[in-house]
Amino acid sequence: MSNSYFQFKQFRIEQDRCAMKVGTDGVLFGAWISAQGAQSILDIGTGTGLIALMLAQRCNASIDAVEIDADAALQSEDNVKNSPWKDRVSVYNMPFQSFSILKKKYDLIVSNPPYFENAKQAHLKNRTIARHDMLLNRKELINGIVRVSHADSRFAVILPTEGFEEFCSMTKQKGLILNKKTLVRPVPQYPPKRVLAEYSFRGNRFRTNELIIEKHGRHQYSDEYINLTKDFYIKMD
Repeated sequence: MSNSYFQFKQFRIEQDRCAMKVGTDGVLFGAWISAQGAQSILDIGTGTGLIALMLAQRCNASIDAVEIDADAALQSEDNVKNSPWKDRVSVYNMPFQSFSILKKKYDLIVSNPPYFENAKQAHLKNRTIARHDMLLNRKELINGIVRVSHADSRFAVILPTEGFEEFCSMTKQKGLILNKKTLVRPVPQYPPKRVLAEYSFRGNRFRTNELIIEKHGRHQYSDEYINLTKDFYIKMD
């Protein structure tokens, strides 16, 4: 059974009302995102509020976080209120499709979206919504990102390696150019399972690399993973 909370160095995430708990993917993604130069950030599908709060810790931007599930939205609001950055983070309980037509533009848009298409669905309804793209498919996500972007906006996402090339084709059709990609291996002997990616409309020199999470055995983390997450995890110094 998952803990009802997860304690980070500068904030605490209560998660008993959220389908998707704090996990390696979310923490890695929140630490990997470049918030440099961003004055306004949008977190799509914020869940517990984890990524929004990680970004708030790392920069001075104003952050909006959208969450469709009412329980998760309430919990993320509480997590924000109990954090040092409650004046800079706002949570909206509404579908991203509706939020994206409000004509607000952001310097940086981030999302840890529902991963699975046509996969076995979870038994619990809210966990199914959190894990599957039933209520926000990839086409709707990309279309909404275009609506909330300006010419210099950046978009960061974490996805499974399976289906990533198709996602890139969809973004390319909307003018989004892949600038940066990190392939994530859980351990050295396994192929990459996740992709961390950043897109923009103007394009920059393309950069790609790999990151291994556990390099020398269970809980024996790689230097790269430690350096990325040490400002957040209590026991990662």
